[in-house]
Amino acid sequence: KENPFIELYFHYNVNNKTYLSPMSFGRPDPIVEFADKLKRMGDKEDWKAAKKMEPKLRTFVPVLVRGEEGEGVKFWGFGKSVYQELLGFITDSDYGDITDPVNGRDIAVEFKAADQTGKSYPETSIRVKPNQTPVTDNKAILEKLGNQPKLTDIFKESSYEELTKMLHNWLNPESEEEVAAPAKPANSNK
Repeated sequence: KENPFIELYFHYNVNNKTYLSPMSFGRPDPIVEFADKLKRMGDKEDWKAAKKMEPKLRTFVPVLVRGEEGEGVKFWGFGKSVYQELLGFITDSDYGDITDPVNGRDIAVEFKAADQTGKSYPETSIRVKPNQTPVTDNKAILEKLGNQPKLTDIFKESSYEELTKMLHNWLNPESEEEVAAPAKPANSNK
């Protein structure tokens, strides 16, 4: 593909879950709409809460992992800083098309968990290798490349109605219990 990057927006830690935002596909998102209302209220605390509610960009790219080519295409997801760094290599004519299956370049990825960095977040660093290398010369693996999975099969989009209900339950946790409790029939003789 001309652009291998797939940008998706996610709501993290909402009811201790992650939700794919419909905003990823240009559709309305009730959580974003609520956050926008909070921002317009003018209160600094409301604005901060709204910023936390906004979906965060996560970029994905299909990759082959060296040594695991037989497993086919996988998706690598990364944040804004790695995305910007990769775009810098791609737009630099000295590197050529690093995504080319025949004359592209391998990218070494180093991931350090938060406990390894001494920070509250993990760190990812990349290094684009100087040598141009083909993806593979194995015909069976090349055939698998054409059968790349769809990222939307991995991350399911919730409907507007599902996200509205989830937002209501998140903002009103006590009402969730009331809604979830079975209704008792009044004066039932059964």
